[in-house]
Amino acid sequence: MLTISTIKADVGSIGGHTRPSNRMIEVARSRLGGAVEKGLITDFDVTYTGDDLCLLMIHRQGSGNADVHNLAWDVFTAAAEVAREEGLYGAGQDLLKDAPSGNVRGAGPGAAEITFDETAEERPAEPFLVFTADKCGPGAYNFPLWTVFTSPLYNAGLMLPKMKPGFTFRVIDMEYAEGDRVIELVSPEEHIDLAILLRDENRFGVQAITSRKYPHQQVVAVSTDRLHTIAGEYKGKDDPVAIVRTQGIFPAPEEVVMPFVVAPYVAGDARGSHTMPLMPVPINTPVTGPYCLPIVACVAYSVNKEGKLSDGVDVFGNPAWDHVRLKAQQKAEWMRQQGFVGAAMLPMQELEYSAFRKSLDELEQRFTVL
Repeated sequence: MLTISTIKADVGSIGGHTRPSNRMIEVARSRLGGAVEKGLITDFDVTYTGDDLCLLMIHRQGSGNADVHNLAWDVFTAAAEVAREEGLYGAGQDLLKDAPSGNVRGAGPGAAEITFDETAEERPAEPFLVFTADKCGPGAYNFPLWTVFTSPLYNAGLMLPKMKPGFTFRVIDMEYAEGDRVIELVSPEEHIDLAILLRDENRFGVQAITSRKYPHQQVVAVSTDRLHTIAGEYKGKDDPVAIVRTQGIFPAPEEVVMPFVVAPYVAGDARGSHTMPLMPVPINTPVTGPYCLPIVACVAYSVNKEGKLSDGVDVFGNPAWDHVRLKAQQKAEWMRQQGFVGAAMLPMQELEYSAFRKSLDELEQRFTVL
């Protein structure tokens, strides 16, 4: 069995929320290289999206393995120390606890993992995509995933025999802090019920998707932790990471990325308090745009049966996405013209973990009943 683990965190960035420094990336690569030499992992890659450092690790330890998660924590801790030495902004920001309890979930970093049998006959090759988003909440993938796995308007492959039986979605209530409160719904029969939940991207999010024809084959994993639920106050946006396996019994990469052409509005942006379009960007893109739009990068990989990665392909780095970036910027400008009014900012229940709550409380004390 092989496991794909991708774990991401903001542990420091240059000049504000822009990007990690080169030294931080070098330290991460060095630590993961040492883990390969020790046999804990078989291969890795290190990328960044905005101010988030992303660790992709291939191994045979299984999902949720304490040694792998502790390795990621140690890498982030070392990178945060570099950030402190360099005087960078937000050093260690997403490391919300002194140490993880054998798993980084609930400790700040976002983690997505899929374990699979690399010898399965229905998967002669193992291509997959890794999505990394910054300045947005974990529900940012709700619209793309719902459309790809329920709608032939976006994914004609759903009409093929291997995908026609549909998929099982595990949806999590991201506001429930006592554990994973989840529901499983199947498509195509319950795609409307899925829509009812997934329309609220601030509360409900896709956590996993599995093939119904091949129930042992998970196709999607998404990080779904909410930092404000963990910390009790605003600690930055949740910046989700996702793994999507592709081809054969699963959608093709070009089908998976089709919904991102919409540049859908999501929660996020400056201080995590606004509604703004999600812009597809090349991997290793810093956040330098006006009002820091929510951004998402995508890298395509293949992994062989020995657990070795191919080179990564920058999916959104293609010029075909330039017009989508322009569309996203235009949609952002239209929304920003509305400033703080109405739908341009998130509802008050989303702002209650931030300093906005304190400003409102001060005004609440001055109300009188006539």
